[in-house]
Amino acid sequence: MNENKAAKGEERAAPSPKAFHRASFSPAAYLLFALVMLLTLVLCVSVGSVSIPFRETVTIVLDALAGREAQGGTASSIILTSRLPRVLCVALTGASLSICGAAMQGLLKNPLADGSTLGVSSGASLGAVIAIAFNITFPSLPFAGTMVMAMLFAFGSIVVILSLAYRLDCSLSTNSIILIGVIYSMFASSLLSLIMTFSSDKLHNITFWTMGSLAGSSYRNALVLLVALALCGGVLLRLSRELNAFAVGEDNARHVGVNVRAVRLTVLIAVSALIGVCVSIGGTIAFVGLVTPHVVRMITGPNHARLLPASLFAGSTFLMLCDLAARMIANPLQLPIGVVTSLIGAVVFIVIFYRSRRSGA
Repeated sequence: MNENKAAKGEERAAPSPKAFHRASFSPAAYLLFALVMLLTLVLCVSVGSVSIPFRETVTIVLDALAGREAQGGTASSIILTSRLPRVLCVALTGASLSICGAAMQGLLKNPLADGSTLGVSSGASLGAVIAIAFNITFPSLPFAGTMVMAMLFAFGSIVVILSLAYRLDCSLSTNSIILIGVIYSMFASSLLSLIMTFSSDKLHNITFWTMGSLAGSSYRNALVLLVALALCGGVLLRLSRELNAFAVGEDNARHVGVNVRAVRLTVLIAVSALIGVCVSIGGTIAFVGLVTPHVVRMITGPNHARLLPASLFAGSTFLMLCDLAARMIANPLQLPIGVVTSLIGAVVFIVIFYRSRRSGA
């Protein structure tokens, strides 16, 4: 009887197919999203321990893009060598984590899901911490050992999680994947704590990194994030119709001709790869994929063809503002960006959980 009630509650919580067509969202709104993101980017580049006028910041950036010699002196050095690469990495990380969260919420039909539900973030963090603790490097590769290890462990995590889920349930149901993901996250966190215990000389570096920080990011990091977002994000955008079908229900997806297993695997792999790249560069930054898709969904509706692109802009803007707050709250000290997102995300998580329980009651 309780299972029947839960099933009915889940059916009421899922959007109907007509809901995807009723949602009104003007394409011109994308211009507004983009404009807000660009203004936020310039604001974050201008403001810091040394504030630079808005107009001067724009001039310096435009001169750099045009290949002209910078005229700003110290201000130009601060912007081009420190703030701009960091803000670009923050923006791309926010966009990546946000689209991953939106895709996972649609795929798993769970308002509390985001990329970390798979345990990929925990696995990537474990790989990076191992590289830091044991000084693992790859001289023949252009990337640091931390990045390579994080990406390898991210891919390894999704393989382990899907393999275990398949052994438990050949259909790879969403409940099995979530359960294995949570268990794997706990296991990875335990190993991470064990490594930190025996690496006291590098404890500060590891602790700061695991809380998420994009300080010291470079243009090369931004390029890696951009390529990963273009490839993996492009795959998710192409699957927006299939994600709409999943958001209504797996049975509905099968009825409309969606290859459920293939689409699920494709989305999971794309999400794990993109999260692995983000974690390898900025550490564990929680709740971005949970907060922004919910806010955007109130504006665009549940249609993933609108939700996913809008989540890119909103996630970018949200994380840039969080990074600005992390730099300014305790100035001249800099808080890890993960601390700010966790404080905001924890409150939002409770609100979403409360509302989802009420809707399913």
